[in-house]
Amino acid sequence: MLGENVRAEVGKVVVGMHDAIESLIIALLTGGHVIMEGVPGLAKTLLAKSFAMSLGLSFKRIQFTTDILPSDIIGGLVLNRKTGDLEFKPGPVFANVVLIDEINRAPPRSQSALLEAMQERQVTVEGVTYKLPEPFLVIATQNPVELEGTFPLPEAEIDRFMMRVIVSYPSREEEVQILRMRDMLGENIPVQPAITSELLNLSIEEVRSVRVVPEVLEYIVEIVMKSRSDTRLMLGASPRAEIALLYAAKALAALNNRGYVIPDDVKKVCYRVLNHRLMPKPEYIDLSKKTDYGFVEKVIEEYLLGTEVPV
Repeated sequence: MLGENVRAEVGKVVVGMHDAIESLIIALLTGGHVIMEGVPGLAKTLLAKSFAMSLGLSFKRIQFTTDILPSDIIGGLVLNRKTGDLEFKPGPVFANVVLIDEINRAPPRSQSALLEAMQERQVTVEGVTYKLPEPFLVIATQNPVELEGTFPLPEAEIDRFMMRVIVSYPSREEEVQILRMRDMLGENIPVQPAITSELLNLSIEEVRSVRVVPEVLEYIVEIVMKSRSDTRLMLGASPRAEIALLYAAKALAALNNRGYVIPDDVKKVCYRVLNHRLMPKPEYIDLSKKTDYGFVEKVIEEYLLGTEVPV
């Protein structure tokens, strides 16, 4: 129900992007975060905003630049002229859905300001901890082509993202539909909340209750462990990747009205969960840097083909 309603509302302004929409729903239901990577102009910002609107959640957009400071993200202490006291002023990270535009344009110090927020759902300023709203979802965007003046995300930070979705150009038919939609709507976003907060909370609980048999757990571990013995990689996927793969598969099962995970759930989300966690050796770097990530996709496909599927 939740998935269908959200897709219907977002579909009023966004054409296609089915994997991206599904990934945002999965991340929201499991407490994860998503990177959307694609060239400018593919409606990544519009998708994030309309997604938040379809759920009736608060939304903030933060444009990362080379001179952005941690306080521009999480907030800081300001002087209250009436009382003479320093008071905490929350930054734009205090929202249910936070869009980080061009995350790799911020220097490492500012990027690291997100780590506590993403992992702990809180920020700490001058030794005082402030809780972030629930649910909390970070959607980060990256441009895979324009790399001048950017700071690559450290492994510790990129591993905090549950999935990376590669957003490609729409098909010819979809582009015609985009123009038709823009001709009718202009810049209006006629998206309405599709579900109540109670239904959202029930959906989150439903995902947690999805059953996973031991054979599927072993299937997930076997796939991920193959990346650690792959001689083409400097770094394979961590246990955090296994957990992300488990949670994503459970959410997908729930979205398909199933109370249990099947191997096909794992297969469908595997590329999105693992593609940003595999670090190729230098001789394979050029292959892995292509915008379609064909090399990494081929490697993950080999893992899936080489792992016995539980019956």
